[in-house]
Amino acid sequence: MLEIFKTAETGELLHLEKIEKDCWVSLTSPSFQELESVAQATCVEMDALRAALDDEERARMELEDNYHLILVDSPETEKEVVDSLERSRYITMPLAIITAKDIVITVTLRETPILQYFKSGRTKDFFTYKKTRFILQIFYRVATVYLQYLRGINRESEQLEDRLKESQRNREIMEMHELEKALVYFTTALRSNEAVFEKLLKTEKVKRYPEDEDLLEDIIIENRQALEMANIYSGILNSTMDTFSSIISNNLNVVMKSLATVTIVMSIPTMIASFYGMNVPLPGQNHPYGFAAVLGTAVLLASIVAIIFRKKDLF
Repeated sequence: MLEIFKTAETGELLHLEKIEKDCWVSLTSPSFQELESVAQATCVEMDALRAALDDEERARMELEDNYHLILVDSPETEKEVVDSLERSRYITMPLAIITAKDIVITVTLRETPILQYFKSGRTKDFFTYKKTRFILQIFYRVATVYLQYLRGINRESEQLEDRLKESQRNREIMEMHELEKALVYFTTALRSNEAVFEKLLKTEKVKRYPEDEDLLEDIIIENRQALEMANIYSGILNSTMDTFSSIISNNLNVVMKSLATVTIVMSIPTMIASFYGMNVPLPGQNHPYGFAAVLGTAVLLASIVAIIFRKKDLF
């Protein structure tokens, strides 16, 4: 989908039909024809426009003579159904920002709330003609959304921990594993973004004003905070998973120990009964109270063994 926006003199965000100076071109899962039309109008190479359409693309920055490409990893959520229940899954997605001929171009694989935040027209101090400022505002939004999603992951992990304390089920364990994977993705993406922001801070090819310098420093601080949070939550989640694995293993050992003890105790009456079930002469088998004596002996021996195991905390 191809959308074109431009900030009017009144500050209102307008939708345009064609590309013109100081506009913002938003490409969301674009077709080849849309990519080709934008490439011809802006003289940007097709490879640069298609960079964000590869979900495995890493964050990077390319400063060419006629355009600048900055690609970062943005946080996203997607819905999935597991055991008839719908839940959110945290992922990362490439977001490309290209500046060329007084035009800002964004390319994403699908609609993202980060860009929707600007398309809503309710963003303060947002102007399409302030290209560097606009790019930095997108980066700041990316960092803040990372922080927002990380807090959500932390809340979900705490809820899952409470549920696991009551019942160790596979569903909760798999959900914890999904959160663990999400934190790994976030950590990797935040490290890549940090390298891009640091490079952007050092380069002089991208024109910046004094207020832009302050915003870029805020972006780096927010990104580092998100990275530290991701590392902390990842460590906590790994520790929680290890703890519950130990608890589950210990519970299994307790159950196996109890079953083994019960098996040993029950084997005593079985052995005595099997002796008197043989077709050979045995003491007391013709006595009027022989059956009661054999049964009482079996119960007595089993009780003695059970008491011994109980004192050794094996029963």
